[in-house]
Amino acid sequence: MGRLDPEKLYVEFRSGVTTAEPVLGRKYTLTHSDLTAELFLTIGLKFAYDQITSMRDEVLAEWRMSSSGLFLYVYVYVGNFGPAVNAVRNAVFRRELPLALEAIVYGDNQFFAVHPHLNHAPIWIYFDSADPGYTQFEYWGTPLNYQ
Repeated sequence: MGRLDPEKLYVEFRSGVTTAEPVLGRKYTLTHSDLTAELFLTIGLKFAYDQITSMRDEVLAEWRMSSSGLFLYVYVYVGNFGPAVNAVRNAVFRRELPLALEAIVYGDNQFFAVHPHLNHAPIWIYFDSADPGYTQFEYWGTPLNYQ
């Protein structure tokens, strides 16, 4: 994709995960600093709720299994902040999600090298909002699209 500055991405592996395992149960929490434009990717067996701020602008992702096989489920909280703020948050998430997905794929690149078939797994994003106009479940390609 080319938007990611690898020098501004910090990756933390928490207890129970390695650069290769597990697949199911592997969870990603991506947060950022508005001041420094740094990205913080935490990979663990649980989401890194300790990294989430009141802004609720994190990206959460995890590997899930469906009848069609493995897929990357991504969750973003557009919210319940009123029509104007929800519209802005939705637009910002949609603009920044390619960078977020690139950060996840790059930050966990050894995992994808060990499991190359996951480069072709679908990415499904759930946009969560109290406003039904912003509640969406959308296909966003595969990890290969974000390398």
